Amino acid sequence: QVQLVESGGGLVQPGGSLRLSCAASGLTISSYAMAWFRQAPGKEREFVAAMRRSGGDTNYADSVKGRFTISRDNAKNTVSLQMNALKPEDTAVYSCAAGAGAIIRTWAGADYWGQGAPVTVSS
Repeated sequence: QVQLVESGGGLVQPGGSLRLSCAASGLTISSYAMAWFRQAPGKEREFVAAMRRSGGDTNYADSVKGRFTISRDNAKNTVSLQMNALKPEDTAVYSCAAGAGAIIRTWAGADYWGQGAPVTVSS
């Protein structure tokens, strides 16, 4: 049974940093494309960042480019999202996703999804 479990969420002040982790079981992340999505209260879920299944190429939403970094640790079977210079508008539930295709572009395009970790950016 495949499970993706996020951790590292919490409350942070504007300008601060958080690192989210997504631990995978039942699949080997080095064989999957990985991505992060977020959903703010009352808003649609949106794409945040993705990493290709092979080659390590990444892409980001314009709203987080230059502030967020997606990475994977194959030895730990974990994908992370380093979030710097956080803004109140980054407040959302962040979820990771895994897909057997070359890259994940949409939530529905993934094959497995985590439950999410809440991130609140507030002073």
